Amino acid sequence: MGSIRPPFTIKDEPIENLRPLKVRVIGAGYSGIYLGIRIPQRLRNVDLQIYEKNEGVGGAWWENRYPGCACDIPAHSYQYSFDPNPHWSNFYAPSKEIREYLGGIAEKYGVTRFVKLSHKVTSCIWDDSVKKWKLVVENVKTGEIIHDDADVLISARGNLNDKAWPKIPGFETFKGEVMHSAQWNEEYDFKHKRIGVIGGGSSSIQIVPHLQKVEGAKLSVFVRSRTWIASPFGDAAMIKLGLEPNNTIMSPELRQEFVENPTKFLEFRKIIEVDGNTIHGGSFRDSPMQLGAQSFFRSIMQEKLAKKPEIMEALIPSFSVGCRRLTPGPGYLEALVEDNVDFIRDKIEGITPEGITLENGKKIDLDVLVCATGFNVSSPPPFYVEGKNGISLQQKFKPYAETYLAVGVDGFPNFFMMFGPNSAIGSGSLTMMIETEGDYITKCIRKLQKEDYVTMMPKPERVKDFSDYCHEYFKKTVYLDQCTSWYRSEGGKGDRIIGLWPGSTLHCLEALRAPRWEDFDFESRAENRLRWLGNGWSVTQIGDGGDPAWYLEPRLVNVPLKGRPEEDEEFKLRPFSH
Repeated sequence: MGSIRPPFTIKDEPIENLRPLKVRVIGAGYSGIYLGIRIPQRLRNVDLQIYEKNEGVGGAWWENRYPGCACDIPAHSYQYSFDPNPHWSNFYAPSKEIREYLGGIAEKYGVTRFVKLSHKVTSCIWDDSVKKWKLVVENVKTGEIIHDDADVLISARGNLNDKAWPKIPGFETFKGEVMHSAQWNEEYDFKHKRIGVIGGGSSSIQIVPHLQKVEGAKLSVFVRSRTWIASPFGDAAMIKLGLEPNNTIMSPELRQEFVENPTKFLEFRKIIEVDGNTIHGGSFRDSPMQLGAQSFFRSIMQEKLAKKPEIMEALIPSFSVGCRRLTPGPGYLEALVEDNVDFIRDKIEGITPEGITLENGKKIDLDVLVCATGFNVSSPPPFYVEGKNGISLQQKFKPYAETYLAVGVDGFPNFFMMFGPNSAIGSGSLTMMIETEGDYITKCIRKLQKEDYVTMMPKPERVKDFSDYCHEYFKKTVYLDQCTSWYRSEGGKGDRIIGLWPGSTLHCLEALRAPRWEDFDFESRAENRLRWLGNGWSVTQIGDGGDPAWYLEPRLVNVPLKGRPEEDEEFKLRPFSH
């Protein structure tokens, strides 16, 4: 005998089904701010809260205040598409301006209504009995512990968040000033100080030229890894734009012209985007573009290091351009050859109260230690996240992170990530990828709400498929050359690329354009999966729910071209997608 179905009852709600949902977002950087705009814009009946551990919005741009801190891609490609800034003072905008831009966007679009500053999420546990996330949040100013819950949890914490300090014996014994690039002491006076800078990555490349110019400063720059120093992209665009690559300052006259002539400003932005999107070929090993980049960068470095050719021998890598994150280094190579800078390749044996001891026995006395040692990027979030069956994200991401299209993880219902594993890019617009991820997640929340699903999560098979796809894709790229990079698993040394999207920016934008619902497992709120059809009404017919004749509004009517609809400009720019 088959089981008897209970009598069916119609849900007494209009078909739009705007059931209340609680959404909690962790982090108010580029990603969290974007969600704080699009979720209220596109969704209804959502109780939204964004928890931010810092005292202001901006994420990494709130935290990073070291001298020389700037965007390492053209600033006009590092902004929201709907609110471009004509006022950037430099082609590579200083962090202060980016921080102010993000703060201004959050105010302008009402995001601050939803943000709780100085609130640090410490634990997120999925309770399957009530189908909710249980959060523990600490008010870092008062120490108060808050318990919250959510239907949907979004980690928007970013990658450059969990500071990595150097693991050197005796590090904690140093008696002088110690600071990290992401925890800078802006009050410290570097004049006439003996400064040790540990690290040769992007933050060090920006810090060294500024400290070198400080009156009476003596720098010891400790660099173990080789790296290419040149603009990742931007030089070619600058030339096309009539700018001098060696002078990245945006003149007041040009900025005013952008304000007064939006068409010129758009053209300027498009040249930068086209340039960034057409150098993707350089990411493949031994491609003509890659070999050309190596030759070009080598000649630039040789020219700038002519005064101290031994640095050239120590710095030029054997790996391809782009294996490690490329950073434009205005003034870095020039600073390394100055008389008040020592470039040190010898391995550090230990740190003493007075300074650094090298393996060759040499001792270097220091007043201040600057750790430009980056972040723990390949690690899971620094807060505890536990999904179904008591499995934590920390366990799930061992030995390396595996996700579904960088936005979801099997075993973690109603959990999404912004700028999580495999979300960064070697070239092209990172902020467009962030916007696309945010749009994708917003669509998922709306599907849960409208179609009365209680949970959704990626199928384990699809997570494995994406992991296999990533592994295979990256085999032909420069990212698996012999270099240490935050793109890689196992602290930068593994054979899996977990930092980058497996393709170009444009490839990502298309992949996340329309969710493939069949790749998810859904739990329904009712046995009849079509109960969401409601009571036969639409909210547009009821009260102030909308316009009962909305389909006649000219801006909503899609008018085809006469005779040859296939010549439609919209679909020539980008193919149609369901």
